Amino acid sequence: MDIVGNRTLRDLLTERERRFGDKPCLVFVGRDSSVAEFSYREFVGRVRATAAGFAARGIGRGDKVVLHLPNCPEFLFCWFGLAWLGAVTVPSNTANTATEMRHVVSFSDAAGVVTTPAHREMIGSVAEEFPAVKTRIVTGPAASDGWVAFADLVRSRAAPPEMPVYSADVAELLFTSGTTALPKAVMLTHANCLHAGEREWRILGLDETDRCLTALPAFHVNAQTITILSALTVGATCVLLAEYRASRFWEQVRTLAATAVSLVAMQVRTLLAQPARDTDTRHLVRRVMYAINVLDAEKEAFERRFGVELINGYGLSEAMTIVTIAPVHGEKRWPSIGLPTIDRSVRVVDEDGADVAPGAVGQIIVGGTPGRNLMQGYYKNPEATAETLRDGWLHTGDNGYFDEFGYLYFFDRRKDVIKTAAENVSASEVERVLLTHPDIVEAAVIGVPHAVRDEVPVAFVVPVPGSDLTPAAVLDHCTGHLAGFKVPAVVELRAELPKTSIGKIEKKLLRAATERWEPLP
Repeated sequence: MDIVGNRTLRDLLTERERRFGDKPCLVFVGRDSSVAEFSYREFVGRVRATAAGFAARGIGRGDKVVLHLPNCPEFLFCWFGLAWLGAVTVPSNTANTATEMRHVVSFSDAAGVVTTPAHREMIGSVAEEFPAVKTRIVTGPAASDGWVAFADLVRSRAAPPEMPVYSADVAELLFTSGTTALPKAVMLTHANCLHAGEREWRILGLDETDRCLTALPAFHVNAQTITILSALTVGATCVLLAEYRASRFWEQVRTLAATAVSLVAMQVRTLLAQPARDTDTRHLVRRVMYAINVLDAEKEAFERRFGVELINGYGLSEAMTIVTIAPVHGEKRWPSIGLPTIDRSVRVVDEDGADVAPGAVGQIIVGGTPGRNLMQGYYKNPEATAETLRDGWLHTGDNGYFDEFGYLYFFDRRKDVIKTAAENVSASEVERVLLTHPDIVEAAVIGVPHAVRDEVPVAFVVPVPGSDLTPAAVLDHCTGHLAGFKVPAVVELRAELPKTSIGKIEKKLLRAATERWEPLP
């Protein structure tokens, strides 16, 4: 038995309601800056009412319900209300198109959908195609076309039925952003969720006095684990913003008395782009969990300006987030992504699965138990599960290396290693060089087929607004900083690059755009 025992999310909520009662559990800030606050007693009461409402509409153990919702209290009520029944939450990226939603709804075998008035027409048209979708909930006023208003869903004061729920039950199907047109669905259990909450509060040193704030989407594993589950686990307060706006975010951090914040690179860069204020260092933030590297100069500028230390980490959905993290009270060794967390075994291996020496690059693999501190597997995809989970080790598809002190460093995604004329080129290395050019805001590098060299690097670059940057100038810059085989064969200037929900550049869309290209000469 491990640290979470045989408990479930229902157990966690019941325990926290009993212990913390009137203490603030959730503070939600809307787009209009309105604030809604729920105590632990109120929050768990809403979860119970949501569970009862779903049950009254035929949702029960094992049923899947798609949540196509932005950050809002209803997302959390539904997530935990479904878990209360032993049902399964299927979070959906609100940027998904109708085509993408057809895959989410059909592949997950959804029995219900929950969305907002803004997405109701699109989600409704998709749901109509699948007779198995019996329940349709909208967070605004309902009409007479089969939709139920969320307010009506939770109106009943009846207690939810006592459905059997177990630690090993799947609580969530989390679709990965993936590199293919059809993302895989990661099966995460109640135990996975409980492990994540325990892990995150311990590695960040949180306690019940903390106020954990995020503007990252609740449908993503980052917000779910680093902010929501960690706060619930330790009895802290979760502060959830409806959206991220760089112009007001840090002032919200100040006025909402946040003590722990989770950021990604896009947020660091956009916050640095805002005019400096005298109040930038007048806050209560003790911890800033950070993922996805920025340049050394950006990190230093952010820490100096805002008076905080960025705690670098690494995680993935298949491991229910954090795998390694820089020690809160120890040496960070930037740009290391830290040391393995308390429940992790991490290795770096070669193509034959043998451990490589410190300093040598290999694939990062994570040891653990499927369904406990690793995903249970990929839904309806035993082949991908067997490929990823082998002999108790999660093969991440990421390359990295250890230093002599056991700190891990991220090198590249395996798919981002460009093989050109028997040489390996790290796309990340080329991107870092591109971003040192003063007229480049963003950059992404991918491998494109070449008639002779197999692949060559191709760069997509966003210039600083108003600059006169040219592809030739970009190539000159690279030539001065990179070996010849690493210099991009083509530079394409773009007004913007496609992004995921947490600001990662979606290289699969850039790759798709180059598929029509002939092999470069």
